[in-house]
Amino acid sequence: MLRIMALGLLLSVLAGCAATSPQSPAAHPSSLSAAARIGEAANGMTGPESLLATYRASDVQRALVSPARIREALLSEHERWVGTPYRLGGTTRRGIDCSALMQHVYSDAFQLSLPRTTDQQMQEGRRIARDALKAGDLVFFRSPGPYNHVGVYVGDGYFLHASTSQGVKLSRLDNVYWSRHYWQSRRPLESTQLAARLERSAHEG
Repeated sequence: MLRIMALGLLLSVLAGCAATSPQSPAAHPSSLSAAARIGEAANGMTGPESLLATYRASDVQRALVSPARIREALLSEHERWVGTPYRLGGTTRRGIDCSALMQHVYSDAFQLSLPRTTDQQMQEGRRIARDALKAGDLVFFRSPGPYNHVGVYVGDGYFLHASTSQGVKLSRLDNVYWSRHYWQSRRPLESTQLAARLERSAHEG
């Protein structure tokens, strides 16, 4: 608990430095490039020796840039799957359904195994508020018909999913249709944990 509190304090100090320095204007949080620049700037920062001695630089950097790295990984998955047609029960590029897409995305990007069905995935992690969404969170919808729908939040109001009418694509969460049928969101793992899995996967690759 003390380790978590100390890391939170250190991140607050670093964030405050980035926000107040006239040479480092605050970047828009939704910008991938801005988030990456913040992470790079953090590499050159120094803080209280007692705190920096407790944590490796990689721990701090991962906490700062993890949302950007997660989004990049999800956009890479989008490039791999975009245009794949929707097929109920499908699990391949010939046709895939929403929950199978989530299985592939989380397994390939984060080395995280999700259960097969939407209802089972709805039990993963913890429930979060819509206004607290971060890249990597699951979003669920009560769509018309017998089946619920699931996608993964990418950031900037977009989520990746297998649309029944247009196949795998990015859609706006505030779209009239999706906003009307939005149900709940869940966070299978915290951003720093997902980023750590990305890092491990990169090293193993």
